[in-house]
Amino acid sequence: MPIDLEVEYNNRARVPEHPAVMAGWAADAAAFRASRPDAQLDQAYGQGERHRYDLFPAPTPRPGAPVLLFIHGGYWQALDKSWASHMARGANAHGLDVAVMSYDLCPAVQLGDIVDQAILCARELHKRTGRMVLPFGHSAGGHLAACLAGANWSWIGEAKPVIAAAMPISGLFHLSPLLQTSVNKAVGMDVGAASRMSPLVWTPPVGLKVTAVVGGDESSEYHRQTRALVECWGAAGAETKEIVVPGANHFTIILPFADPQSALTAELVALAT
Repeated sequence: MPIDLEVEYNNRARVPEHPAVMAGWAADAAAFRASRPDAQLDQAYGQGERHRYDLFPAPTPRPGAPVLLFIHGGYWQALDKSWASHMARGANAHGLDVAVMSYDLCPAVQLGDIVDQAILCARELHKRTGRMVLPFGHSAGGHLAACLAGANWSWIGEAKPVIAAAMPISGLFHLSPLLQTSVNKAVGMDVGAASRMSPLVWTPPVGLKVTAVVGGDESSEYHRQTRALVECWGAAGAETKEIVVPGANHFTIILPFADPQSALTAELVALAT
């Protein structure tokens, strides 16, 4: 029986209570920013109005640790960094500096432009701090985290590796299934763009640690996407791991990153070691 891809990928329809969860994101993010007078807000990584990141330094930084970069979701067409400030709380408590970035949105720009912006932000963080970058991102941000992990950094112009490890969360790595869904109305991909922007078929660096996370209550397609990345990139030589969080849906899956004691925070900290 054919898979109903609209049902599989329409996360807001799948989780009717998502407005309350997202309102919680916004409130928690604002409260976290208010509690951090040391935060370096609206740092520019490019020329555009949305080419900004917020940097939340760890109160007791761990020398030599990578800078973490959280990338928000919204199917490349919604939200910004202000929704996700609290994603720094868990890692900050373990001595890790965390940046949270915004990027331009579709349909004002194409998906390839957004990938380029994520790369630009990572390069700016690397240049500014002299440290490697560990991207972790949710949904569309999971796709962008994987793109950073699989990018050919020497071709881009970096003499040394920029990415320390990566943790895509509820990510999208094979984009062709989205072509016939409502997601693509704003994103506007054709077959070629969907193929080019699918990090599943990119080649990650041998030995790169990549932990892919998905909620137990997410759709079968999200589970397939996560499993495929782990299997394909593992076969290509990356050190991959899959984590399925029981009871978590597409919106609650990121909540543990605000908790310094959560298992997902522990996994993120381990990747940064």
